[in-house]
Amino acid sequence: MTNVAFVALACGLIIGLGAIGACIGIGIMGGKFIEASARQPELMNTLQTKMFLLAGLIDAAFLIGVGIAMMFAFASPFPA
Repeated sequence: MTNVAFVALACGLIIGLGAIGACIGIGIMGGKFIEASARQPELMNTLQTKMFLLAGLIDAAFLIGVGIAMMFAFASPFPA
């Protein structure tokens, strides 16, 4: 395998594992939000604000990983 192949494999792993982690994290958080709002409906607005803030942070972490993977893919220091 060449260095370019390893870079492509690394980019795929970064994006794939980041997407899996973000999906699992947002799914667990959404489930906990529904559970908490069912237990205490009066806190639903406060919990919803915090949930959307955390969903944005989780998604931002994934998009940073995508940006790093794209940097590796398109600005690879290895000659083709």
